Amino acid sequence: MSGSGQQTRRRVLIVDDHPIVRLGLARMIESAPDLAVCGDAENVTGAKRAVRELQPDVVVVDLTLGQGDGLELVRDLRAHHPSLPILVLSMHEESIYAERMLAAGARGYIMKEAASDQLLIALRRVLAGKLYLSDALSARLQARGTMPPADHAEDPLARLSNREMQVLAKLGRGLSSRDIAADLTLSVKTVESHRQSIKRKLNLATNSQLLQYALTFAAETRGGQ
Repeated sequence: MSGSGQQTRRRVLIVDDHPIVRLGLARMIESAPDLAVCGDAENVTGAKRAVRELQPDVVVVDLTLGQGDGLELVRDLRAHHPSLPILVLSMHEESIYAERMLAAGARGYIMKEAASDQLLIALRRVLAGKLYLSDALSARLQARGTMPPADHAEDPLARLSNREMQVLAKLGRGLSSRDIAADLTLSVKTVESHRQSIKRKLNLATNSQLLQYALTFAAETRGGQ
């Protein structure tokens, strides 16, 4: 990717389950003189293999993968490749997910809608050993004194899967199980199963306690925006 007399281009691995998204990201990255795409993957298994074989300088990870969980991938990469910077690129609202991803080991979180303007800036920042955060998230973390965030093991929300986080957020917005099922293209039975799992992981005994927790969670995330 680099010619004689040119600076070494930092190698970027893209992990996203949508081919068109991978292509678009690759075109943006390849337009930069200091960055090059060394490969891509569409799921967790392929991403782990690509990291071992290609040894990228940075990984761009989509939060929601068709096969596997972006959060678990970040945790795994952090455990096995602690010096590898990870930038999470997601369509999901940062007020709900960003702090969890940073606590899991990501060095930055960028919304897909901001990627066209901010992706190259974000990649260069995490490659330089810094965090990439939006102004709103940075202000919130600084106000809490958690820059970088505190150990995610202390946060009960870290026990939830990304799908469970989605269900919790929608409960907090007043949606019924049937509404949530329609929004997430799930069966009502599956949503109910997620609700039971959330209660168990958060040590909540009743549906009323779950609803109150969800309402408080929704209010806190709205207040942080």
